[in-house]
Amino acid sequence: MVGSKTEVVVLGSGPYGLAAAAHLRAAGADIRAFGEPMEFWEKQMPAGMFLRSAWYASDIAEPSGNYHLNDFKTREKVQFLPPVPLESFVQYGRWFQKQLIPDLDRRKIARIEKNGSFKLRLEDGETVESKRVVVAAGISRFAHRPPEFGNLPRNLVSHASEHRDLGIFRGQRVLVIGGGQSAFESAALLSENGAEVELVMRAPQVRWLHGSVQFRTGLGIWRRLLYPPTDVGPPGLNQLIARPHLFRLLPRRVQTAWAYRAIRPAASTWLRNRMDGVKITTGCSVARTFASGDLAGLELSDGTRREVDHVLLGTGYRVDISRYDFLSPQIIASLKTFDGYPWLSSRLESSVAGLHFMGAPAARCFGPLVRFVSGTGYSAKALVSGIIGAGNPRR
Repeated sequence: MVGSKTEVVVLGSGPYGLAAAAHLRAAGADIRAFGEPMEFWEKQMPAGMFLRSAWYASDIAEPSGNYHLNDFKTREKVQFLPPVPLESFVQYGRWFQKQLIPDLDRRKIARIEKNGSFKLRLEDGETVESKRVVVAAGISRFAHRPPEFGNLPRNLVSHASEHRDLGIFRGQRVLVIGGGQSAFESAALLSENGAEVELVMRAPQVRWLHGSVQFRTGLGIWRRLLYPPTDVGPPGLNQLIARPHLFRLLPRRVQTAWAYRAIRPAASTWLRNRMDGVKITTGCSVARTFASGDLAGLELSDGTRREVDHVLLGTGYRVDISRYDFLSPQIIASLKTFDGYPWLSSRLESSVAGLHFMGAPAARCFGPLVRFVSGTGYSAKALVSGIIGAGNPRR
């Protein structure tokens, strides 16, 4: 099919892609945006879940500030309370897209190549030429599967991101692996859907996230000092996390330690009462796995054994941009990376000129904030500064 040209292509239409497209368009850039809006959130997160982020930290950034969650509730006359339900957040994202990026192209980009400018081939064969590409493709390709589960067939073990409906495990014995929000919420939903659930985690004890809205409101003028609106990290450290331009200046060793401290595995306090039907085994890891007939067999580090119908991995995500199969081998080989993350300038531009990354792939350079919805504001502004002011030297 006949190709077309544009200045900037935004790949992805989750919170980061939507924020990028909205900011670039407001700044006058000639853009085309691609992707199914909120696809990962709708199809790869379990029905019935809630956002870990606080209400005020769940707004998708837009320059005018008129498209927040509260604006969505008011204008669409919908009712929901915190914590934010997944279904409501998906509806909010789609409303945001319809208002600000109504011409979103829902076709997938099959391949991106570069020979001077970027050439993008769409799933139907059409090509698009662009001077710049913003990759906001999310984390779906980065689901982490620890190697010790490689002995189990796929019907006996799966990652939490593979299930929209956990009701399919009703009446089954399910072992959940992990100590973070995904593992705990999956375990709660499984139990509420009639499964017999045990959660196994490495940490010696459960870490609950404290700091309820009522508690923070009671802090008065101290609230802003102790809890910035980005809502990532414990008091004190959260102020640095909220300023990625400062975080990126820290020595790498300090960045690594503080990033882990800010987002180490934990579960929201509001999940606590929902775990009553779940057995929690702490301080254990999986030493060995094996298939035992139609069951999954596991040996734990404490010497005990389990045989269950299914193992669900709430083991999170590990960024590796080489798993973005739409990037050509030439581009992958040209990217400067460390531990799977791309090296990025202060304007989110990679070592391949004109190729920008947003969201989790930017976390190694900009810190934990850009893993969360509340990081869309900082990221989109930095992106616009780099693209609209492209005449400035790259930093």
